[in-house]
Amino acid sequence: MSPTQAKSPPRKRKRSNRDTLLFELYATMLRIRRVEERLSKLFADGAIPGFIHLSIGQESVPAGITRHLTGEDTVAITHRGHGQALAKGINLNDFFAEMMGRATGICQGRAGSMHIADASIGMLGANGIVAGGIPIAVGSALAHQLDDRGNIAVPYFGDGAIAEGVFHESLNIASLWNLPCLFVCENNGWGEFSRTDDQFAGNLEKLAATYNMEYHFVDAIDVMAVHDLGKKVITKLRKNSRPVLMECKVTRFHGHYEGDPQKYRDPAELEKLEQSDPLDHAQKALLDSGFGSAELTRLNQQLLEEIDAAVEQALAAPQPDYPNAAAGVYA
Repeated sequence: MSPTQAKSPPRKRKRSNRDTLLFELYATMLRIRRVEERLSKLFADGAIPGFIHLSIGQESVPAGITRHLTGEDTVAITHRGHGQALAKGINLNDFFAEMMGRATGICQGRAGSMHIADASIGMLGANGIVAGGIPIAVGSALAHQLDDRGNIAVPYFGDGAIAEGVFHESLNIASLWNLPCLFVCENNGWGEFSRTDDQFAGNLEKLAATYNMEYHFVDAIDVMAVHDLGKKVITKLRKNSRPVLMECKVTRFHGHYEGDPQKYRDPAELEKLEQSDPLDHAQKALLDSGFGSAELTRLNQQLLEEIDAAVEQALAAPQPDYPNAAAGVYA
């Protein structure tokens, strides 16, 4: 459902703090959605080099969890990590410039989509290696433990990572050392082109128990459910410094990579994707709580204008100085 198609409900009631919170979470999700829709078009137009992997349909996870993170908390994200970067607070102008490989990008055009990082906001970086960011986040959790300031590390990963050896090694060491680490699995049911059941024989809840680790599951169609569970888990994690494994059921609307024809997916499954849209779910709840379509339309327009300005600035930015391509490489 588009915000421009939404209709105001006939009844009005006083908004609660929960209503306002839902609107703010919806705004974060909508921002991620609109940015990725623009990335899809830019990629199709040849304005973005390399590959991009979109998280459309999965926006509720970074929106709900990041709400409880501080600037000093660290996150490690995947090749499908635009949502986490945006929710953590990456500058939109720098973000689009990096996506387009411009010298003004957050990583001066060296990282692109799959390796974008911003240490100033605690984003340790995206990673093109499946499960590659998990041990990096565990190392950051160790640093947080030694600093003893109550900060935590959050490695995000997909279900394609749970059969990787480094994932199990990371769970083991985090549990042994009581590290303040929240492992967040975004389970969309697909690891590249294969169903999760075809590549992972286990069960995440039982796996967490094997490593003496607390486990939680949430259906991420409901951003408020993600938010509430995230608050509960993160509050406890800051106090007792025991790692937690959180599994979020999400739906991947686009293919593994942008341009993927998805011939491996049942057409009936693709036709039902919108039934699992967390934005539609949140928008309906907002309208039911008394928000008007004009408010949602205004938010949408503001986001589109912000994105337009960032894209225009990125397109006008200079290309990198290729003789200096190796600057910043130390090993």
